[in-house]
Amino acid sequence: MNEERLIFVGRSVPEFAADVAGYLGTEVSDCTIVDFPDGETSVKIEVNVRGRFVFVIQSMCPPVNQNLIELLIMLDAFKRASAWRVCAVIPYYGYARQDRKDQPRVPITAKLVAELLTTAGADRVLTMDLHAGQIQGFFDIPVDNLTAQPIFLKAIYERGLDNVTIASPDIGGVKPARHFALALEALAAKNDKPIKTHFAVVDKQRKGADDVQAMGIVGDVEGRDVIIVDDMVSTAGSLVEAAGYIMGESAQSVRAAITHPLLVGESVERIKNSPLEELLVTDTIPIPAEKQLDKIAVCPVTGLFAEAIDAIYNNKSVSKLFTVSR
Repeated sequence: MNEERLIFVGRSVPEFAADVAGYLGTEVSDCTIVDFPDGETSVKIEVNVRGRFVFVIQSMCPPVNQNLIELLIMLDAFKRASAWRVCAVIPYYGYARQDRKDQPRVPITAKLVAELLTTAGADRVLTMDLHAGQIQGFFDIPVDNLTAQPIFLKAIYERGLDNVTIASPDIGGVKPARHFALALEALAAKNDKPIKTHFAVVDKQRKGADDVQAMGIVGDVEGRDVIIVDDMVSTAGSLVEAAGYIMGESAQSVRAAITHPLLVGESVERIKNSPLEELLVTDTIPIPAEKQLDKIAVCPVTGLFAEAIDAIYNNKSVSKLFTVSR
């Protein structure tokens, strides 16, 4: 094996990959990706990868299908070029919401994508905040599922809030939201500024794919600074409805910390006109200039991914990346 580590990137997150490579003191290796007139994608690796440990960075953000097939083609190219090992670094794992059969005659697409990645040549997957942690079990190869929680915890702590309620926008997010509340208390205690966080969950009813109504809230939000935590914001229907309901219950302020900013449809307009004081997101998905708002703050996670890549390459533990150092 040639011990040199090589980093490649698809066309979804070039700036993200450049930041990761810069953090590691290297550069993104050359790979030519072009589309034929009929829409087919062609990939050519421009450097020798024989016997190398390759990390290919590609997020499954919109256009999801294009970015997915591009990643699969790149993985196949590395495998056929005799790379020693290939780690698929996927900041945002698409199709994660299709993780079970919740009605007759529907696929489990998250499982299908896992099989496609493995068949194409991935030896390992590095991702962040899967919509359902159980998706790791869809793979027969190692999966490292990072979390943006340490990054968000620091950002929220730095805002000096001491009357905080951590809220889940639905029942499915109860466990991570409760863990977030406890971690925020632990971080404050570590810095000798103890705070007591509360926990709440919004009870909502979904009437359609883009029609959500908040029905009630369990927990204390009156007079408190509320932080809604979730893994992704898509159309922002659930988020804005929850924020409005929370403010209607006499909260002092409402913010959100959400990992993956899909921001499709009318999401930006909804967020702009919502009572949300601030929306914290990460850079796992690039936000186009036309969708950037003053109330949307991007918290980079490239450092976390770079440290994870370094740990994987050097056969070290990634456990430390799940905690806040200070």
